Amino acid sequence: MSRDAFSFDPQDPRAAESRSPDAGREAPAARTAGAASSVSREPGTEGIRDVSLRRDRKAEGTDSPQAYYLRDRTYFVRDSEFETLTAIGTFRVIAAADLARFGYQGDAARMEREVGRLKKQRLLSEKSITTGKGKTTRIFTLTKTGKRLVRTSGRLPDTQAVYHGLVKPREANHDAELYQLYQKETERIERAGGRPLRVLLDYELKRNLNRDLATLPPESDVREARERIAEEHGLSIVNGRIQVPDLRIEYETAEMDRKHVDLELATRNYRPQSLAEKAKAGFALYAPREDASRLRRILDQREITAEILSL
Repeated sequence: MSRDAFSFDPQDPRAAESRSPDAGREAPAARTAGAASSVSREPGTEGIRDVSLRRDRKAEGTDSPQAYYLRDRTYFVRDSEFETLTAIGTFRVIAAADLARFGYQGDAARMEREVGRLKKQRLLSEKSITTGKGKTTRIFTLTKTGKRLVRTSGRLPDTQAVYHGLVKPREANHDAELYQLYQKETERIERAGGRPLRVLLDYELKRNLNRDLATLPPESDVREARERIAEEHGLSIVNGRIQVPDLRIEYETAEMDRKHVDLELATRNYRPQSLAEKAKAGFALYAPREDASRLRRILDQREITAEILSL
């Protein structure tokens, strides 16, 4: 599904729910309500500062459930199950097949056991969506309680947004594929000696842009101001519009430099002009394998040099 380039729209409903980095963050009173600093943590989880979602999970036989206290409830969650919650909360929605493949290294049986326990505690929700091929796909999202537990656990940086539920169900299939996109690009980053630090979805990027654009005084030079704001957010203006990627990964290089890469998931439904604008904006373009060759031809016809990577 093609997503149009960003235009100033402070009422974007997808951005409103995700107010991060501050949204998703519990207020101090909510953090300390209940027992013992809200949560008890497994030794060694303190001080996690990146958002790597590719760590090896504990062996199932040694992964005992730990008690986590949230308000007046106690939740028993294994370390591996918490990794599942943080991954789903980071991307809002993940397909079951992708979670089994990447999150559990192909161990679908273990995934089903752990997902089942999380659903029983109402920390995770499962839905089935119809894909464009007339098939159905199982997807997972966090519940409000699941999001709150992830946020208060301290397992993610405070600047990392955490989401729950679906905002636009018709976009769920596209959004679910962003987890696979992240896995592909992070593999490239880690091969070069880097490590991921933070994930930003387009919801958050658009929210931040809306916030800054809304502060422009009426007498300001709008064109110049928009160019400045776009540059401050590391984005480009192409054909008069700020181009926003589907996904941004902030990472640290092997030389300890802080950088980011902007990713776009393109499909055969993309309009040629939209695809060309994304390429000119410098986004790393990914596409389903069956669509990649067609999209490469579109760029070739427009004499645009850009690589399209296959999922």
